[in-house]
Amino acid sequence: MLKLSGLSVKYGSYAAIQEVDIEVGNGELVVLLGSNGAGKSTTFKAISGLEKPSAGSIEFEGTAIGGKSPERIVQAGIVQCAEDRKLFPRMTVYENLIMGAYVHRKKKQAVKQSLQHVYELFPILHEKKENAAGSLSGGQQQMLAIGRSLMSMPKLILLDEPSIGLAPLIVEQMFDVIEKINQEGTTVLLAEQNANAALRIADRGYVFESGSIVVQGTSQELLTNDEVRKAYIGA
Repeated sequence: MLKLSGLSVKYGSYAAIQEVDIEVGNGELVVLLGSNGAGKSTTFKAISGLEKPSAGSIEFEGTAIGGKSPERIVQAGIVQCAEDRKLFPRMTVYENLIMGAYVHRKKKQAVKQSLQHVYELFPILHEKKENAAGSLSGGQQQMLAIGRSLMSMPKLILLDEPSIGLAPLIVEQMFDVIEKINQEGTTVLLAEQNANAALRIADRGYVFESGSIVVQGTSQELLTNDEVRKAYIGA
């Protein structure tokens, strides 16, 4: 479904990512592991059209998308849920969700069904649909951010550090929902520092260091890799 070949992104003379090769198959859940500044978010921004590659290619379903506008990429079926959520704090939960369906605004029945699906995944969002997004707890705001992403009915969702800053119990619930989203048919590319939780639901993973991929393999291979365990799982 998604193929990055030799992807590089530069900020001036600084190479944020260098010659990154990643493949994500239809229906997979793939995780990108790495510390802050390792290159995960830059990779996501390049896929989403928020950063232009300095080298390499990005293909989605066999079509080159590197350098296309974010709007075109969302219309193609890729949506990114940003690390810092990017909610509209003064708008209601419902209004935030409907904003996520902007590219499908003429398909009223499909939007209604998508909204119902999000409320089923996150019942608290239905309960608080008239509340301002800024009044929600951190965990509820993350649920809203993921829910809004799903409103665009993506084929591929990019989740950037969805567990960051959340309590352990909420993190567990979040990963359960991410796994369910994937099982329902949405392909997931997940960037995470919580390697243990992410690898338990992922099919495969890639480990970033200093803008390059240094290890890749199945989730089981990475869970049992001594270097990965030492660096990201603490064992």
